Amino acid sequence: MKFTLFKQKATLNFNRFVTTFLLLIAIFSCDEKNQQASFARIIERGYVTVGTLYGPNSFYIQGSGVQVDDFAGFEYELAKKYAQYLNVELKVVPSYNLDELFIKLNSGEVDFLAAGLSVTDKRLQRFRFAPSYQEATQKLVFKQGQPWPRKLSELTGKLMVTSDSSYVENLEFLKQSNPQLVWQESKDFDSEELLLKVLAGEIDYTVIDSNILAINRRYYPEISIAFSISKSEPLAWMLSKNGDDAMLASLVEFFGQVHHDGTLLALDDKYYGHIEEFNYVETRTFIKAVEDKLPKYQPLFEKHGQDIDWRLLAAISYQESHWRPHARSHTGVRGMMMLTLDTAKQMGIKSRLDAEQSIRGGAKYFKRMIDKMPARIPSPDRMWFALASYNVGFGHLNDARIITQQQGGDPDRWVEVKTRLPLLQQKKYYKKTKYGYARGAEPVSYVENIRRYYDTLTWLDNKSKQEDASKAQEVEVTE
Repeated sequence: MKFTLFKQKATLNFNRFVTTFLLLIAIFSCDEKNQQASFARIIERGYVTVGTLYGPNSFYIQGSGVQVDDFAGFEYELAKKYAQYLNVELKVVPSYNLDELFIKLNSGEVDFLAAGLSVTDKRLQRFRFAPSYQEATQKLVFKQGQPWPRKLSELTGKLMVTSDSSYVENLEFLKQSNPQLVWQESKDFDSEELLLKVLAGEIDYTVIDSNILAINRRYYPEISIAFSISKSEPLAWMLSKNGDDAMLASLVEFFGQVHHDGTLLALDDKYYGHIEEFNYVETRTFIKAVEDKLPKYQPLFEKHGQDIDWRLLAAISYQESHWRPHARSHTGVRGMMMLTLDTAKQMGIKSRLDAEQSIRGGAKYFKRMIDKMPARIPSPDRMWFALASYNVGFGHLNDARIITQQQGGDPDRWVEVKTRLPLLQQKKYYKKTKYGYARGAEPVSYVENIRRYYDTLTWLDNKSKQEDASKAQEVEVTE
């Protein structure tokens, strides 16, 4: 009887084992089929899902968040190009936390990660990567005015970095030869939030990628670079280790295409081309002018902006005159928008020294420059071309575009034309052009400066609106 009962239990256990084993095989087989069909599933369902980080480098909302045009960020725009390449829609899953993104990638909630991720040895053990599209160096930063540490042994304060980041991996490597090196890791704060903690004096140092730092120094010029903690590292999109080869193959083909056709170069220029050089004094002076001078003239920029973003118009005016109504140069241009006498007459302006008249005339002239650009030139390139025309003239700009085309470049991309504009200063080039010699390097600097001012002003304006909205909400709650 006992034997029979034991035998029955053994049989029951064995049957359960077989059932469980067969179920696991079915599950794994199903998973394997899903993984192998993941790329085909993307095409079938009509959308691809990207995981990314909130921030000015990856993904941010620049408007109400209702329209597609309200979203921006280098990674977002590049991912949108990939979705267009596949002829599917893009779904974005943003996060504040890297560890959360890794979980979503491994669970299949997102198809890949596009978040400015460094390709490191440890990550290669856990994930796969698409071809690299950028490189970045990790910088240890501190607040301007504090003691400048020039090597790891000179760190005397609190160092904090984002957990699960490649910064931790590099610091662990450096600790092998610098045993005294200590740091704290945070899951609650991203790299940009840690920059604010440095500025607030809550921590002394943090580490951030050079490309992200370049963007943030436009808003926080007091952030200073101590030294690099790494060599230049490739950045790439991340895929699950168990993902199918078809997905990776499509990314290899996509990056080959955007490298070849100039798409990647143009996108890189849009976000980083005008911020490669940083000038602390210039940036700080501009921010102070926004606080002290701009409020007096902002209503005029808003009034006469027409179809132009008033902040871009204000940025042009700052580049021209530093918002000084009576500014003048040796070439005869005068006023807030530094108009020539001929241009002022064409725009119906009687007094170039009157701030409102100058702004109205400058806005009207700039709009004329925009309208002159061929319709095929995409945004924002047509805006940068219009700025260059405002500075050097439409004819000289076209000469540079013709040279660009003759040299095999794309005459409709600012990133390509701006490298040829300085050639208008060289006789072997300008003698063959219709409009002859021009100081071609000047419009390049002119455009890049305005782009920096515009970006900073846009950020400051959005920040001000957010603060006003928060105060209004507080008042409502109090009432």
